[in-house]
Amino acid sequence: MSEQPKRTELGELGEFGLIDRISDRFKNNNASTLKGIGDDAAIIQTGDKVMLVSTDMLMEGIHFDLSYMPLQHLGYKAVAVNVSDIAAMNGIPTQITVNIGLSNRFSLEAIDALYEGIRMACENYKVDLVGGDTTSSASGLVISVTAIGEADPEKVSLRSGAKKGDIVCATGDLAGAYIGLQVLEREKQVFKANPDMQPNLGPYDYIVKRQLKPEARMDIIHELRELNIVPTSMIDISDGLASELFHLCKQSGLGAKIYEDKLPIDTLTYNTAVEFQLDPITCALNGGEDYELLFTIGQEDFEKLKNHMDIHFIGYMTDAKEGRHLITKNSNAVELKAQGWKHF
Repeated sequence: MSEQPKRTELGELGEFGLIDRISDRFKNNNASTLKGIGDDAAIIQTGDKVMLVSTDMLMEGIHFDLSYMPLQHLGYKAVAVNVSDIAAMNGIPTQITVNIGLSNRFSLEAIDALYEGIRMACENYKVDLVGGDTTSSASGLVISVTAIGEADPEKVSLRSGAKKGDIVCATGDLAGAYIGLQVLEREKQVFKANPDMQPNLGPYDYIVKRQLKPEARMDIIHELRELNIVPTSMIDISDGLASELFHLCKQSGLGAKIYEDKLPIDTLTYNTAVEFQLDPITCALNGGEDYELLFTIGQEDFEKLKNHMDIHFIGYMTDAKEGRHLITKNSNAVELKAQGWKHF
């Protein structure tokens, strides 16, 4: 018998291993392609400014559950998560395209609700819907959004620009979306067991909203511009703080130290994590879907931001040989592990 060809499971590579494998097989043929695969968005030369292009796909049963995700919220979120990628390049979003795959269980009214959410996000982020495609789907609802933005070439923030000694910053608060998801999943199970039970979401309103209707932090991008600060590196927190920090470290060729007592965690998030018998710090490191910004700044920019209420200084970049560590409240150095969202 002939030997069967080796089968490699995608889980062995993971999402980023797969991306590396694909990108290694392609080269850029056009001088206008300044940055291809490997950052939050591609960079294309278009004249005095550069164009930023990013795309994301959301699939029913993988990225969202329509038993608790309203279609209007889903439309809004699909735009916000793509705008967040443009923000992570220190750019301004300008246009989007939307592709959807639909099964026959969706009515016209359902699609109207989805696009109402998309319209609200377009208004909020001042972007234009300029095209897309619709097709049938045998596996529920699929949404793919491509976001286009622009930036001055010298103001683009890549993942690879951090320097030793740069301060690591995080916006907003972390783990809210992940803990909000735990609440929604619990209430779904309660409802399945007893359909007469009404969901008890009121006490958890903030963290549930963090999951169902996240916001891209364009406000921070505009504020950084007003302060004439260009982050030396930046990424948005979609797969978990630790995972995103690893990307900055890898592409900048550095290590990092972050501090447990500096991680921004909302009180409701913290208390609800404890209620679910989860460690809030682990959730902040690995939860994902917060769509906050993780970025680095030079020491010289600290004074401009030190009093900002929504930017938190959580650590600093080190030599690569020092590794990547969390410094606990007891001053112990714990090696960081990236245990965030696994796509395969």
